[in-house]
Amino acid sequence: MKKTTLTLAIAGVLALGGLTACNHNDAPAVQQKVQADIGIDKSAMDTSVKPGDDFYSYANGNWMETTEIPSDRSSTGSFLVAFESTEKHNKDLLNELLKTTHPVDSDDAKIVDFYRAYVNVDAINQAGMQPVQDTLAKYTAIGDKQQLSKVLGGNVRADVDPLNATNFFTENLFGIFVTQGLATPGEVLPYVLQGGLGLPEREYYLSDDPKMQEIRSEYKKYIVTLLTEAGIEDANAKAVRIFNLENKIAQAHVSRERSEDFSKSADIWNRSDFDSKAPGIDWNEFFNAAQLGEQQRFDAYHAPAITGLSALVASESLESWKDWLIFHEINSHASALPSAIDNAHFAFYGTTLRGTPQQRTREKRAQAALDVYLGDAVGEAYVKKYFPASAKAKVSDMVDNIIHAFHDRVAKIDWMAESTKQEALKKVDSIVVGVGYPDHWRDYSQFNVTDNNAYANMVEGEKAEYTHQLAKIGQPQDKGEWWMNAQIVNAVNLPVQNALNFPAGILQRPFFVANADDAYNYGAIGAVIGHEISHSFDNNGAAFDSTGAMRNWWTDEDFKHFAEQGDALANQFDQYAPFPDLHVNGKLTLGENIADVAGLAAAYDAYRASLGGKEAPVIDGFTGDQRFFIGFAQTWATKMRDKAMRARIATDGHAPGNYRALTVRNIDAWYKAFNVKPGDKLYLAPEQRVKIW
Repeated sequence: MKKTTLTLAIAGVLALGGLTACNHNDAPAVQQKVQADIGIDKSAMDTSVKPGDDFYSYANGNWMETTEIPSDRSSTGSFLVAFESTEKHNKDLLNELLKTTHPVDSDDAKIVDFYRAYVNVDAINQAGMQPVQDTLAKYTAIGDKQQLSKVLGGNVRADVDPLNATNFFTENLFGIFVTQGLATPGEVLPYVLQGGLGLPEREYYLSDDPKMQEIRSEYKKYIVTLLTEAGIEDANAKAVRIFNLENKIAQAHVSRERSEDFSKSADIWNRSDFDSKAPGIDWNEFFNAAQLGEQQRFDAYHAPAITGLSALVASESLESWKDWLIFHEINSHASALPSAIDNAHFAFYGTTLRGTPQQRTREKRAQAALDVYLGDAVGEAYVKKYFPASAKAKVSDMVDNIIHAFHDRVAKIDWMAESTKQEALKKVDSIVVGVGYPDHWRDYSQFNVTDNNAYANMVEGEKAEYTHQLAKIGQPQDKGEWWMNAQIVNAVNLPVQNALNFPAGILQRPFFVANADDAYNYGAIGAVIGHEISHSFDNNGAAFDSTGAMRNWWTDEDFKHFAEQGDALANQFDQYAPFPDLHVNGKLTLGENIADVAGLAAAYDAYRASLGGKEAPVIDGFTGDQRFFIGFAQTWATKMRDKAMRARIATDGHAPGNYRALTVRNIDAWYKAFNVKPGDKLYLAPEQRVKIW
C-alpha cells in the first residue's frame, strides 16, 4: 500500500502499496452480509460466471450489479465499508467528548475545540476572509525576489511522503520529508521534493489527451471563480498569470514514473550545492525561513526539479508569484473559509476531477480533518474501545506465519545465487512489525487549538506537524516510528526502517473477521499482510538492505532474472483497459503488482501450513482453497466513477481493484482450485505465470 492525499482519498493511504502506504482506500470492496462461519459474502457473487473467464465477476458480479456509489463518494468498496465502521465508532467517541468539559490544553479539549470550530459554518461565513487577510497582505507586500524566497521558505511544510505513502503532492513550491536518507544509512535528514501545482500531476498540464485538455479548461475557470469569491480584484488577469506559471512549474517537474524510482532520487546535496546547482532562489533566506538554516545536508529527491523551480523564481515576474501565493493559500485552506469558496473547491476537485456529485456532510469532513491534525489523539481513544487484545494477538500470529512462509519461499528459490539469497533472508527475518497501534502516542502540546477559528487551527496544525518532523533531523532513526494513524483503513511498508504498520482500522470486517475460518482471513487480511511484506522485495524495495540502506545486494544475473519477471508482470497489466482509450500503466503500478503476486503466494503458503497437513472442510460447497481465493477477490471489489478511474490511472501507482483481483492468474493453486483450463479467458500457461519470490 502506498500513499494518499487528503483531498482525493477516503482516509489515508492504502492502495496496498509498497514501500509506501498502500492505497486501499481507492480500491474498496463492499461486503454487506458476511457469514461468520465462512467469511465470504455469497450474495456478492455471480456463480453463473465461469471463474476461469472472469474471476472478478464470479466473486463480485452481483455486488457490482446491485451496488450504487454513494453520492458523496467517487468510489465504493471494502475499504469504504471498514472506513464507515471506524467513522461511526469515532463519531460515538466524539459525541461523548462533546458532552463534557476537559482540562485546558488536553488532547480531549483540542479535539473538541477543533471540531467545534470546523463545523461552525455560520461563524466561518461571518468571519469571511478576515482570518486569512494578514497572510494575503504579506504576499501582496513582497517587494523583491529576496523577500519572495523568504516567503517561499516560510511556507514549506512536511506534507509529502515519497517512500511510505507515495504522496508527491504539495501546493507549496517545495515539500519536506524527514527520515533516514536513501544513501545515508543511520543519518536522518530532510528530503526536498517538487511542488507548486493545483492539479494533481504534471501530466494534467502537459498531456494532449482531450480529457486532460478539458480539465485544464475547467481549472482555469475555477481559478477565476475562487479568486472572485475571495474578493480578489482583477481575477481574470491574475488567473491567466497563475495558470501560465503553473504550466511552467509542471514543465520543471520530473515525471511520476521517475518520482517512483528511488534509485534516481538519492542525490545528497550540501547546503552550498543549492547555490551552485539551483540558482534563482535566495537559499539563505529560504532555508532560514524554513527553520533549516543550520542544516548542511539534504536528500535532493527531485534534484532536476529543484534546479528548474529555482530558475523560475528568478525568471518569472514577481506579480505572477504573488498571485500564485494568494491563490494557493486560499485553495489549500478552502474548507476553513466561507462556503462559497468551499463549495467552489468541491465543485472542481470533487465533481470535475473525481465525478463525485455531492459534498460530504460538514460533520463527517470534520472527523476526517481530526484524523489529519489530531490523528494520534483520536487513535488512542479508538483502540482503547474498539481494538481488543485478542484481535491484536491473532493478527500478530498471522503476521509471524506469513513472514515464516515468505522466508521459506526465498530459501527455496532455485534461480538465486546464495549470496543474494542470504541477504534476502536477512532482510525478511529482521522486519519490524507494528500491529494495531504505535508503542508511543504523539505529543500535541505544541499545537494551539481554538474553538472559533478553523483556518487558524489548520495553519497551526500544519506548523505543529512540521516542527514535529524537523525535530527528528540528526537523531537516531526510530525503527518503530508509525506513519499512519491507528484508525486508518490502510497498511504500509516502510523501506528505510525495514518495518511494517498494520493499523487497527484495517483489522476489521471485511478484511479481518475474528470468528471466520482461516481460509477467509488468510485470503483477505493475510494477502494484505503478505503484500506489505512483499513490498520489501518489489522493484523498489529490493534496492534496500536489512538496515534500510539503499544499496545493490544482488548479483547481475539475479537482478536480470528479477527484472525480466517484473517486465512480464508489467506487460500483463498493460493489457487491462477500463476504457477503449485508456490502459493500466504496468510500469507505474509494478511495485504494487509485484507485492500483490508475492504477498498472495506467501499468504497461501501460510494458510496451507495452518492446516497442519490436513485438508480444510468444504463449507457451503466451497473448498478451503476456493474460500481463500474468493476472500482475496472480494476485498478488491471496486466500483469507481469514470472520472475517478481516469484520475486513478493517471496519477496512482495502484491499479484499480478489479484488476488487482486478477493477481490469482499467477498462482498455480488457483488453477487447481477452480479447474481453470487452456481456453479459459484468464488462463496463463505455467511458463507465463509470474513468480518472483
